[in-house]
Amino acid sequence: MSDRNVQIARQFILAIPHAKALGMELTQIDNGEAEICMPYDPQLVGDPKTGVIHGGAVSALMDTCCGAAVMSHPAAPAGTATIDLRIDYMRPATPHQSIRTKAHCYHVTRSVAFVRAVAYDEDSENPVATATGAFTVEGQ
Repeated sequence: MSDRNVQIARQFILAIPHAKALGMELTQIDNGEAEICMPYDPQLVGDPKTGVIHGGAVSALMDTCCGAAVMSHPAAPAGTATIDLRIDYMRPATPHQSIRTKAHCYHVTRSVAFVRAVAYDEDSENPVATATGAFTVEGQ
């Protein structure tokens, strides 16, 4: 992936209002792979009794990371949009820990890119959620 495409993908992520509001930080992007970290924030808690981050915030993190992976794929260098995203929640994220998502764009056709992702907290061996999705591929 060219430095220009990496910069475009980074700027795209930073320009998404919800990504900024959720504190998402793009930590890795290249060649169909992306990683985004979302720090723990009490404002994102879905259950005050447990302190667990709301599933909607995790969904937004995973969707954004998948889109970034598509944008970084050599065969899909332009913009993208979510067609379908299935998220399986495996367990609640541990309170007071950042959530990190890694996404991999593993196949691209003329019009659709396919992505897999995993979200986890400090326990990288025990995922918080997994996702599979399909995203649009826009021409250059």
